[in-house]
Amino acid sequence: MDAIVVGIDVSKDRLDVAVRPTGEAFAVERDAEGLSRLIARLAPLSEATGGYETVVAASLSAAGLPVVVVNPAQVRAFAKALGKRAKTDPIDAAVIAHFVEATQPDVRPMPDEKTRLLADLVARRTQIVQMIAAERQRQKRLTEKRLQKSIARLLAALQKELSSLETDIDEAVRGSPAWREKEDLLASVPGVGLTTARTLIAELPELGRLDRRKIAALVGLAPWTRQSGQWKGKSFIGGGRTQVRAALFMAVMVAGRHNPVLSAFRQRLLHAGKPKMVAVIAVARKLLTTLNAIIREQKPWLPA
Repeated sequence: MDAIVVGIDVSKDRLDVAVRPTGEAFAVERDAEGLSRLIARLAPLSEATGGYETVVAASLSAAGLPVVVVNPAQVRAFAKALGKRAKTDPIDAAVIAHFVEATQPDVRPMPDEKTRLLADLVARRTQIVQMIAAERQRQKRLTEKRLQKSIARLLAALQKELSSLETDIDEAVRGSPAWREKEDLLASVPGVGLTTARTLIAELPELGRLDRRKIAALVGLAPWTRQSGQWKGKSFIGGGRTQVRAALFMAVMVAGRHNPVLSAFRQRLLHAGKPKMVAVIAVARKLLTTLNAIIREQKPWLPA
């Protein structure tokens, strides 16, 4: 039997749905009643979604439907390749369905409620840290006393919020035996602190379940080759889970001082003439591979 693929374009108030290969199209409200009607209609089908997708994807997954959350940029590139310049929600839904039908991405289990909450807490912590950094930069530039006082008040409030978030994250992780064990394994690697470990727990549940090539591609640390005939351009990285990649880059900076294995690996690359950024990416990929093996084998870091 041919697979039936359903594309769902998720907007603030409604869900536009397109079914391939039947061509059926309909819309429902993005509320509890609309989700119930959607689940009833999709019970025997498959699905893909993106946008305000969290509640929709979680609801469909909880109903036992296989769910794929697709990258909007990839879908738009696919639409352009098809020559579809117009952009409306119903058109987007049809393109999503066509994209999934053509590419057949792997269906991955949706994270449970606790994992989604942890991911939201970690993401919020990152936002607060970024706001603190921005205010400190303004503090250096501005000299007017009233502005300095305003910045100081905001910094105090942000620091208080950061402390509260870190307590919430700590309670969430340490309150789960599985997460606590995973955190201890990840943090056993010199250079990997609690923030990096918790980002990986929240944002990369596939860690330890995929091989080193697939996990590197998932994070966006697998280099893309550019070659045509005799011409060969520089490889580059991109896409993937940016928050995980950023956490790994920060860990690499710390590992350069505290992890002799990764530090020696980086020095060998630099001595071989590799650019600094290329060396950082290679070390981050090696660190990810190491962490993937540690979680898979359930054994803490052991220096070679």
